[in-house]
Amino acid sequence: MKKKMDYTTFYERIGRLNGWDFSSLKVTSEGIEWNFYEEVTRCTKPSDLILDIGTGGGEAVLSIAHPALLLVGIDLSQGMIETAQRNLKASGSRSNVRFVNMNAEQLAFPDQFFNVVSSRHCDFCATEVFRVLADGGVFLTQQVNENDKCNISKAFDRGQSLGVQPGTLMERYKRELREAGFRDIEAHEYNATEYYATPDDLLFLLTHAPIIPGFGEKEYDLERFQQFVEQNRCDKGIRTNSARFMLTARK
Repeated sequence: MKKKMDYTTFYERIGRLNGWDFSSLKVTSEGIEWNFYEEVTRCTKPSDLILDIGTGGGEAVLSIAHPALLLVGIDLSQGMIETAQRNLKASGSRSNVRFVNMNAEQLAFPDQFFNVVSSRHCDFCATEVFRVLADGGVFLTQQVNENDKCNISKAFDRGQSLGVQPGTLMERYKRELREAGFRDIEAHEYNATEYYATPDDLLFLLTHAPIIPGFGEKEYDLERFQQFVEQNRCDKGIRTNSARFMLTARK
């Protein structure tokens, strides 16, 4: 319970401070096989209603709002929703976008209301997604694989999924989707190499994402960070990895 509460507090603080915006980072990647929200767009028609679960500060979904009749982004964090509202206003207040503070396990929408439901790097309730999705509708989710940032986790002797068998979360979600009634479930994975241009870029990531729980709280964290930078620096930048999986399912 303490771990869950610590993450909730972290997420709320980051939501108010930064949203889920990492666009300022100078980072290059090799081996990324898809852009999640481009995949969402491919499934969307002009008459469709989209629900985005765990929308964060709305940074990503605002870029794909134009193909849909209505896009609703929800997040459990009030801080994230406040940031999303600011981002919405800055984007020109798109009339077809709404951001709402809501729990993904209790979706306050009618049955079969949405044509497309998406969830990126956020937990979801398969039975609730199935309930609010129209017949023939599509659900897409992208999640972090357990071996993401594996060299960082090893360097700090702790990490968000250190010691967990890769594929554990994906298999769990596939099972939950099948049990909820989804069909045509497809899985895709990639393990890309990332290069962060400067130590400050990597430091921003570790400070604003829960990759290393309680980063900066232990006395040795700064020393291990400096060691990691030196050991993983190359001509392209500071090397780590980005491991993701995507599931698509149809009702």
